[in-house]
Amino acid sequence: MITTADRLEGIHEYYFSQKLREIDALNQQGKDILNLGIGSPDLPPHPDVIRVLQEESAKSTVHAYQGYKGSPVLRNAIRDWYARWYGVTLNSDSEILPLIGSKEGIMHLCMTYLNPGDRVLVPNPGYPTYRSAVTLAGGQCVDYTLSAGTDWEPDFDALEQLDPASIKMMWVNYTHMPTGQLPSIALFDRLVAFGKKHGILICHDNPYSFILNKQPLSLLQAEGAMETAVELNSLSKSHNMAGWRVGMLCGAKQRIDEVLRFKSNMDSGMFLPLQLAAATALGLGPDWFNELNKIYAERREHVFALLEALGCEFSREQSGLFAWARIPAGYKDGFALSDEVLHHACVFLTPGGIFGSAGEQYVRVSLCGSIEKFREAARRIQNSRK
Repeated sequence: MITTADRLEGIHEYYFSQKLREIDALNQQGKDILNLGIGSPDLPPHPDVIRVLQEESAKSTVHAYQGYKGSPVLRNAIRDWYARWYGVTLNSDSEILPLIGSKEGIMHLCMTYLNPGDRVLVPNPGYPTYRSAVTLAGGQCVDYTLSAGTDWEPDFDALEQLDPASIKMMWVNYTHMPTGQLPSIALFDRLVAFGKKHGILICHDNPYSFILNKQPLSLLQAEGAMETAVELNSLSKSHNMAGWRVGMLCGAKQRIDEVLRFKSNMDSGMFLPLQLAAATALGLGPDWFNELNKIYAERREHVFALLEALGCEFSREQSGLFAWARIPAGYKDGFALSDEVLHHACVFLTPGGIFGSAGEQYVRVSLCGSIEKFREAARRIQNSRK
């Protein structure tokens, strides 16, 4: 009998992979489901980015394997982007590693540093891939709970009670997904100090810092961050390039070299025209982000109206690509509300419980949709409740 590897114990198919099949089945029944669950940007990249990809792809000299560390053009663009927007100085030759999407970087970090049984701090609620990657690498997830009462920031006194001397890695993510909580330099300073004190590798996942935020921050801005931290970033959300799969890992030379030992055995580099187009995207000015955020701000108001129709409670100060809201009394959890809305109003909202037990009383709504789509969703919800 052929069996799966032990590492898959406790690992299930990604929630959205399952849910999309259910939605497809309902659509085949004629339900016309409005999917407000997934944060996949529906807007195109800048025209100059698409033009560069088209022009470069037409050349006969760009289709070979590329270097494992990425094109110098892309690494230099990442260096300049970090300097311009975050005020962080990086060496493009040794402190930057382009990735085929930052999601792959999460797995690379776990496989590079974790031995079986190594303990890893994972946010609850938080991006489910952190937990999956830690488990696949043989590590042991140790939840640290985030709550509205602490502004969705770690409780450092509680962290000190989790035997931090036995912790090897900590996953953090600000602007936080799914709650939209913005970071502060003070928070980043505390995270770096915590990592240095206990010899913990702080892994910061930073794909949302430009969305509905006038002051993007990087953990690498904190003094001493390069001694204990690395940062993942991505063009998926900030530049509408989710399907292009372009991300990056930034950190000290030793960390980059160590991760490259694993990564270079897993892929053969990124298509050069993609890298050159990504470099063009990274060179865009503030007008790009201003226009993008103007669109998301208008959409968010309509999502807030939808959430009010549901009787949910939420903060208007949240940032990022989603709206996070506490469900009204009378529902067991976010799954119950999500199922009710799906089957009675033909609208899909993400139940907060997929992000951890601390999210069970919440739902999340993506801002990736047209104004007309959100208006129609609100209309359906209101009609289903008459």
